[in-house]
Amino acid sequence: MSAPFQAVTFHDLSGSSELPAELFKRTEADLSFFTERVAPIIEAVRTEGDAALRRFARDFDGVSVPHMSILAEDTEFETAFERLDPQVVESIRFAVENVRAFHEAQKPEDMWMKEIRPGAFAGDRHVPIDSVACYVPRGKGSFPSVLLMTTIPAVVAGVKRAIVITPPGPDGKVDDATLVAARLVGITEVYKCGGAQGVAAVAFGTETVPKCLKIVGPGSPWVVAAKRQLSGLIDPGVPAGPSESLILADDSVDGALAALDLIIESEHGPDSSAYLVTSSRRVAEQAIAALPGYWAQLDEKRAGFSQAVLCGTHGGVVLTEDFAAAVEFVNQYAPEHLEILAEEPMAVMGKIRNAGEILLGNYTPITLGNFVLGPNAVLPTNGAAKTVGPLSVFDYMKRISVGYVTREGYQPLADKAHAFALYEGFPGHALAVSALRTEILNKKGQ
Repeated sequence: MSAPFQAVTFHDLSGSSELPAELFKRTEADLSFFTERVAPIIEAVRTEGDAALRRFARDFDGVSVPHMSILAEDTEFETAFERLDPQVVESIRFAVENVRAFHEAQKPEDMWMKEIRPGAFAGDRHVPIDSVACYVPRGKGSFPSVLLMTTIPAVVAGVKRAIVITPPGPDGKVDDATLVAARLVGITEVYKCGGAQGVAAVAFGTETVPKCLKIVGPGSPWVVAAKRQLSGLIDPGVPAGPSESLILADDSVDGALAALDLIIESEHGPDSSAYLVTSSRRVAEQAIAALPGYWAQLDEKRAGFSQAVLCGTHGGVVLTEDFAAAVEFVNQYAPEHLEILAEEPMAVMGKIRNAGEILLGNYTPITLGNFVLGPNAVLPTNGAAKTVGPLSVFDYMKRISVGYVTREGYQPLADKAHAFALYEGFPGHALAVSALRTEILNKKGQ
């Protein structure tokens, strides 16, 4: 028999213009516990390679297979297609089409140039990076959607080698839907290593797992801590930790609808963060009243996760003094996911400065964004949305600046650059744009 539901955490700020600092804290803010414990894991992978990965698969993932193949074999992909429900396969195909269409539209042109002055051209060339590891978590479920969000923009960008790393199940296998999603995207390399050990594997390289330039994808605090420790060896990508969401609702909203969407991210795990933020007491009270009924419809595990978040210190319902204060709460929090439930959601969106994604209106729940809408659902967490955007094609490409000056356009730029060089104390710079250059080129008739 499941435990009785606890009371939803309710923060009544209606009588104050202050927004308490503790409401903005996330579970990943203090990683000291994990930082100390990932260090020996990282060192073991560095020195022992595949042997350490197999040992950690046994100790952390419960793998009972003595000689687990770290690279998923072709037969595993084939078996996954045979076993997976055709409806799930079709849903994955549907999502692949939408996510690919979005990222193809997002992809920049290979190069652009602009004539800055007569005869002087400058621009950017966009080039894909050589390698990337896409992390697909598994600890609290299976996430083929994360595989799609991390690998499709890599394929669209033209990354030479895009691989997937993911924790194995107790049987030493990868989740069927994850393998099917990889095959439908065109990814052939899926490696069975997760957690801090997986991050270390792609940072150093092992006998089986290739060393990569970058790692992308969300993960547990163990993964986040490992990424930070190894950031000198591998680009850690968009900072994506435990899930978080804000549901911003005005007085036009049915509180039961707001509560329905509050469930979404809170069921990811007890380390998630999720708040309903509103200036309407009616909406707040309706939402609080509706939540137990929704928990009763979830399985015990997910209901427990959601309840831990919404009845704990990192979630619940926030009632603000007015709607402007609710909007300010959002901007200070800078959530991973933001849903705007309002009479005029477009107008409200114009007031939002900080969010990983904004989903507008009653028919755009976070669920659609997570799986099938198209925009990337790997988003910055822990307030990073104040300076960082969602995972995108741009994260798999680098810009190379390009400049070209003609004979006719050279002299006006050279004169000004010569003055800069002398002022900053670089005579070599100045010499390169002095009359000496013109003399040399004139001798060659150029």
